[in-house]
Amino acid sequence: MDIELNKESDDYYCDYKGKKADPTKHGGIRAAILTCVVEVMSSMVFLCNSINLVDYFLKYMHYSVSESSTMVTNFMGSSYILTIVGGFICDSYLTRFTTFILSGAIELMGFILLAYQAQHSHLRPPENTRPSPVAAAILHIGLYCVAIGVAGVKAALQTHGADQVDDKKQKNLISSFFNWYFFSICSGALLASTIMVWIEENCGWSLSFMICAIVFTFAICIFVAGFPIYRNKRPAGSPLTRMIKVFVAAAKNTRASPSVNVNHNATTQPHAREQSHDKLKFLNKALIDAAIDVTMVDETKSFLSLLPIFATTIMMNCCMAQLLTFSVQQGNIMNRKIHNFIIPTQSLSVFALAIILSFIPIFEQFRHIYRHKDTMQSKTFQPLSRVGFGLVLGIMSMAVAAIVEAKRKQELIMNDITISVFWLVLQYILVSVADTLVMSGMLEFFYSEAHESMRSMCAALSWCSSAMGFFISSVLVAITNSASGKFGKEWLGGKDLNHDRLDLFYALICILNIVNFMFYVYFAKKY
Repeated sequence: MDIELNKESDDYYCDYKGKKADPTKHGGIRAAILTCVVEVMSSMVFLCNSINLVDYFLKYMHYSVSESSTMVTNFMGSSYILTIVGGFICDSYLTRFTTFILSGAIELMGFILLAYQAQHSHLRPPENTRPSPVAAAILHIGLYCVAIGVAGVKAALQTHGADQVDDKKQKNLISSFFNWYFFSICSGALLASTIMVWIEENCGWSLSFMICAIVFTFAICIFVAGFPIYRNKRPAGSPLTRMIKVFVAAAKNTRASPSVNVNHNATTQPHAREQSHDKLKFLNKALIDAAIDVTMVDETKSFLSLLPIFATTIMMNCCMAQLLTFSVQQGNIMNRKIHNFIIPTQSLSVFALAIILSFIPIFEQFRHIYRHKDTMQSKTFQPLSRVGFGLVLGIMSMAVAAIVEAKRKQELIMNDITISVFWLVLQYILVSVADTLVMSGMLEFFYSEAHESMRSMCAALSWCSSAMGFFISSVLVAITNSASGKFGKEWLGGKDLNHDRLDLFYALICILNIVNFMFYVYFAKKY
């Protein structure tokens, strides 16, 4: 029976001709490396805009501080939350390869449109003037073409790469892939926060957008060049449709009380997991319906079991949202000079990225040493443990951010001193390392725990968590301003952070993250 199961599982993969993939020719580490190279370029073009886009909105499109911050978080949030749609398409109708190509074309169109607007001054507003409806429309169409494209690319590329090394005999390859995949993301971020930010600050946004379009074109070409060696997952139809059928069948049989075992006909369900979740037993009643099989119940349970972990990682991403918005604005009004050189605030992330890029190879080495040992150290490298440690670092980062902002304002008001931008380095490092642990842990956990028929959609939950964090950050800003405005002055309502209470806002996020961490510990232990 085990041989039959593995044989059927292999049939899930096919080559570019639609024939069964040959393990000696298709997939493997070589194909996975190619996807990591593409991810470096893809991350660079996306993140170089994300980390500095608030500056473009402020100085070139003349939006207010709060509007600029909200636009960035909404753009980032949309890019990430739409990955669930991209994942659904990958699992249901198109291969990951096809989804990447189509999404990449949409993203490329967005960069071309943004470059065109940045190059022509009549499509941008005059000084101290809000954008015209036409200019705003062009900006938003370009932005959200990029967002839609990024969503499809992220959903397809990560699972496409993992599929290349998906081997039941070497499960550690999946963990290694996601660590190096995140290494690729950070490598792209390093290029974005150094070379690309310098270009944006000194050569203009028109050149930056054009470089993004050119680099991403090369990324698409490199990805396409590997099609003869890729193995592709065959779409299995809509998992949402199957889950809805399970819910409906379970609801119809709510009052029925026969003992239904999820594994009772596992031999006739070749794609059912070897060990089904022993939770959500009320869904077992759906098996009374002849139209419902074990696989449908199992994939529904798999997806629902992941949701509590997904929900308790959202607040951590509120911390990352601050790094891309208010921390940038903080740095812009701090002392950024070293002799005659002015440091771009966004380049502070270089310190954090350098640490992360050094940390990942070391982490991989220790993980290989301890993976065969049943010790506390080996458990530390498990995905849920890494996510938990990342959440703790996120809490620490917001505590540090609140203290630094209070210090900055105190020195400015009492001593008329503008403190150095390097005071922000610690919070950048803490948030970045936290994001590394949480994101790499989530990517591995959601992919490994998901049912084979819905891996893209489940892996996309990692990016959806980031999206929800950005959206919640925007909501928190609005709620905070509304509540604080009723008691005097809005905490974040001005155009100048020197007159705002950003320190209190950071403290609020820190407290919310502490509460969130308690829920995470509960659900992680329960899982």
